[in-house]
Amino acid sequence: MSDAPVSPTTSTGCLAGRHVLLTGAGGGIGLAIAEACIAEGARCTVVDRADGAPDAVRAVAARHPDAIAYQGADVTDSAAIARCIAAAQARFGAIHTLVNNAAVFDMAPLLDADEASFDRLFAVNVKGMFFVMQAVLREMVRAGTRGASVVNLASQAGRRGEALVAHYCATKAAVISYTQSAALAMAPHGIRVNGIAPGVVDTPMWAGVDALFARYENLPIGEKKRQVGLAVPLGRMGTPADMAGAVVFLASDAARYITAQTLNVDGGSVMG
Repeated sequence: MSDAPVSPTTSTGCLAGRHVLLTGAGGGIGLAIAEACIAEGARCTVVDRADGAPDAVRAVAARHPDAIAYQGADVTDSAAIARCIAAAQARFGAIHTLVNNAAVFDMAPLLDADEASFDRLFAVNVKGMFFVMQAVLREMVRAGTRGASVVNLASQAGRRGEALVAHYCATKAAVISYTQSAALAMAPHGIRVNGIAPGVVDTPMWAGVDALFARYENLPIGEKKRQVGLAVPLGRMGTPADMAGAVVFLASDAARYITAQTLNVDGGSVMG
């Protein structure tokens, strides 16, 4: 039996007629989630930092011109996010699901970790995540959107500390905590808030991560990536498509009684 990742070949239409807004979706995990949502009948607003749509987004738009729109915005800029949400709703109507994916990564030995890195990671991964979520939730409450939900992207790094990754781990732990608090606050409105905690995922970002590990652990380029893939109980790194299926499930009515949870999607790396 092959251990290669398998992409779904059939659609259930479980997100038909819904509008999904995704941050950090110019490529990688975010865009894979958008494509999976479109395959299930959703219309997607994808948000990333670039003013114009990246090539990968344009390629998806060429295949699904009526189902995807791009908005350039910095998630740390509340005014830009407000404009983005307004434009998204003008195009596709009320937002049914927010997928909070925008994030940045950095690492350093604990005694060398600096304030600039701290500020950057917390600005995007925590401040940006929270205030995007707050702004979209306000619109969901105002509109009384049926089946509304939020899915925040945390990380297995938010489940445990790592000696070289203190700032990043702390930001992702904050995502898990805010997910729980927001779920309790939104439950009276019938809005669900959940998260997923990806493990190691093979995306272009891993080239930079691998280079940092090579620097701080004195490894050859590519060795850390090889090691982490082998360490996963299922025997490989995850793919963006592996993350997308979990998000589609949490956004759908199949998860209508699930809230305040962060689902590990990591091949068995973290248990519990």
